[in-house]
Amino acid sequence: MAAPTPEPQDLDPHVMDLDFDPDALRAKYRAERDRRIRPDGSGQYRHLAGEFGAYDEDPYADPDFTREPLRDRVEALVVGGGFGGLLAGARLRQAGVQEIRIVEKGGDFGGTWYWNRYPGIHCDIESYVYLPLLEELGYVPAWKYSPGEEIRQHARAVARRFGLYEQACFQTQVTELRWDEGEDGGESEWVVGTDRGDEIRARYVVVSSGTLSQAKLPGIPGIETFRGHTFHTSRWDYDYTGGDASGRLTGLADKRVALIGTGATAIQVVPHLGQDARQLYVFQRTPSSVDVRGNRPTDPEWAAALQPGWQRQRMENFLKVVTGSREEADLVNDAWTSTARLQEKLIPTNAYADVPAERRELAYEIADFQKMNELRARVEGIVEDPETAEKLKPWYRYMCKRPTFSDHYLQTFNRSNVTLVDTADTHGVERITENAVVVGDTAYEVDCIVFATGFDVGRSGVLSGKLPVYGRGGAGLLETWMTQGPRTLHGFTTRGFPNLFLLGSMQNAASVNYVHILDEQATHVAEIVAQARKRQVRCVEPTAEAQAAWVATIRQKAADLHKFQAECTPGYYNNEGRPRERSEAYGDGSVAFHELLRRWRADGGMREVLVEGSGT
Repeated sequence: MAAPTPEPQDLDPHVMDLDFDPDALRAKYRAERDRRIRPDGSGQYRHLAGEFGAYDEDPYADPDFTREPLRDRVEALVVGGGFGGLLAGARLRQAGVQEIRIVEKGGDFGGTWYWNRYPGIHCDIESYVYLPLLEELGYVPAWKYSPGEEIRQHARAVARRFGLYEQACFQTQVTELRWDEGEDGGESEWVVGTDRGDEIRARYVVVSSGTLSQAKLPGIPGIETFRGHTFHTSRWDYDYTGGDASGRLTGLADKRVALIGTGATAIQVVPHLGQDARQLYVFQRTPSSVDVRGNRPTDPEWAAALQPGWQRQRMENFLKVVTGSREEADLVNDAWTSTARLQEKLIPTNAYADVPAERRELAYEIADFQKMNELRARVEGIVEDPETAEKLKPWYRYMCKRPTFSDHYLQTFNRSNVTLVDTADTHGVERITENAVVVGDTAYEVDCIVFATGFDVGRSGVLSGKLPVYGRGGAGLLETWMTQGPRTLHGFTTRGFPNLFLLGSMQNAASVNYVHILDEQATHVAEIVAQARKRQVRCVEPTAEAQAAWVATIRQKAADLHKFQAECTPGYYNNEGRPRERSEAYGDGSVAFHELLRRWRADGGMREVLVEGSGT
């Protein structure tokens, strides 16, 4: 395990004896960033629609499934069957809500773990803090970092435990949410439309359609002309490759395979493709930073000794450590917790507000240089070919791209059948022909192209416009936010859209263990609903004053990350080199935010959303 990042108050960059030149590294980082900047920014990607819609099809669901449209009513409807939707359902059930319907595009629960089943898939957050409700289900994961199938089966177990299968609608996509005022003597409630012709009425709607739900393809000229086989990693085609998530891709033994993309997914896929394909070409624009993984089976003696409350304690400890709190013990003790101080450049906290800003910034940068030097040295120590090793070195700050972890990825480039193709100078793959991927003067003839090109991160259905929401008077939620900017209370509720709750990371706080964040959000929503039921308040809606005060708080506390992200290599963290001017996150971080919510619930905050005669 790497040594923990030094704390800012312990680092005085003016007296440190550095074995590197910070100015030279800054210049190198800038030069490498400039090689990769594209004028089209995020426009370089294509959505999975129209002629590319086949990439979005569900390979796991029954293609012949049909049912009659529903015309019924439930108390709560949840959009999305990933961990956010499952936690919303579980916490609402615990709050006493009996009629809960989860509507999910896929054929089962699991969300990203339903769709992503590529070879080597594991979670990079420790399973004991990532998998929710472990104590409620009496389960301890088999590995420190769970494989995808264990996580998917756990999601299904959560649904069974809380009776969420009973009214669930799978292979169904919500196409509209419209508030009905009930002017003809009926109930004021949401009318939910779907692509199966449903018209479901619900008093409460919770939207948890995910931040990794919309895959994307690169807009490479000629992509539609390729005559070989293609697929996106989020829809892995085992009929073509053979094998399963554990590998053994026997169908590739005589195939030349191109993998486009070298982010977190590729780090897990490459070792299996390299082992089983006749020839593998890995097309890389920007290398990922790759730290030690060190996965291992769960120690049965440790598991047997766990005391009640162990998971909550461990989750809270991990959250505090990775957001800069001074804790006596680091219970998880992995590469995330050892780099906690560097993560503030993506997920801000108030942990070191007492350290002068100039000193804090310079200390972070020096610690960042030290960590990235360590990771570049790891590449050099593992990859045998010096030219390949140089191309695999990450030249940027630690949180410019999602950190990755593997004990097998770098080693794969020592195989004679694996070729790294660097595309930085051409800003990516230049074109695709009927039988080849072209970079510079070279056409790499291949039989199959696998796109590991990720997702529209943070673009839920509501924010992308794929899920239109109409509130009081037919006002559109997205249209309202586009003209006024986002307006919420704590990121969950918006005036003019009663009984609607949004789970996500806008105008609240996030962390690397996003499932923990979702559980806190689901708990908060369920407690509001429980109070509304108890007090017989029909509409949950923030007051204008409470909403305005929260927006002001977000503006006041928002961390200024623009300068840092503008210097980063392009990627989804900085909108492909075009960072947004303003953050919509709560600047004091997740620990402070969760405590704020608890105080709000305990100290009469409900009066800001449970208003008798709300909206009249």
